[in-house]
Amino acid sequence: MSVRSQLLKGVLDGCVLSIIEKETVYGYELSKKLQEAGLDDVSEGTIYPVLLRLQKNGYIRGDMRPSESGPNRKYYSLTDEGRAALNELAVEWERIAEPVTSLMKRGNKND
Repeated sequence: MSVRSQLLKGVLDGCVLSIIEKETVYGYELSKKLQEAGLDDVSEGTIYPVLLRLQKNGYIRGDMRPSESGPNRKYYSLTDEGRAALNELAVEWERIAEPVTSLMKRGNKND
């Protein structure tokens, strides 16, 4: 597993919850939104296990809805527990991101 994959695995739940907080989405749409955000290597095959885990944890719920083009789709929305989990993830991310970014800066050691 690549370093990028390992890092992404640690933050993917938060990314997924963040997108679902903004709007109700179905799996393929979620995958596209992650790719549009620059996470090109997140495939549908990666997304569905994450959605299943988040649903089992009670962070999201899925509702089947008719589709304009084809079979019904399962749309995911955030629960109150999911909102609380996302808030906690966001706080922890901020606490980690700044010091890690500072430590990882490259260049002149006097910067």
